[in-house]
Amino acid sequence: MESGDVLLVNAKAIRGDLLDLGFLMDELLELLPSILNELEPGQYRGTRPPQKSYEKTIIGRELYAFSWMSKALGCSVYFKFALKEKTLWIVSFHRDRKTEGGEENELP
Repeated sequence: MESGDVLLVNAKAIRGDLLDLGFLMDELLELLPSILNELEPGQYRGTRPPQKSYEKTIIGRELYAFSWMSKALGCSVYFKFALKEKTLWIVSFHRDRKTEGGEENELP
């Protein structure tokens, strides 16, 4: 994946969430292929049909949200993105904040 193929809707928020995951913004492009390879249809957490974005940069684009226990990151992750032409727009990428009821949010 080339760097021109990935853009962030809110870089400041994603930078903070990446730090919480133990990664720097510079490591995102190296990390992304592993994350994308982990995605499976059963991990989809968005609506059907997908919601449309209200963000100015991707207005009207479908939003795809996934939540899963990431082997690459060692914890439960939430990842939301949109596609605009040949660009992957990352909307959210953080620890899954919806893990409740005593479920483990990290791999042993």
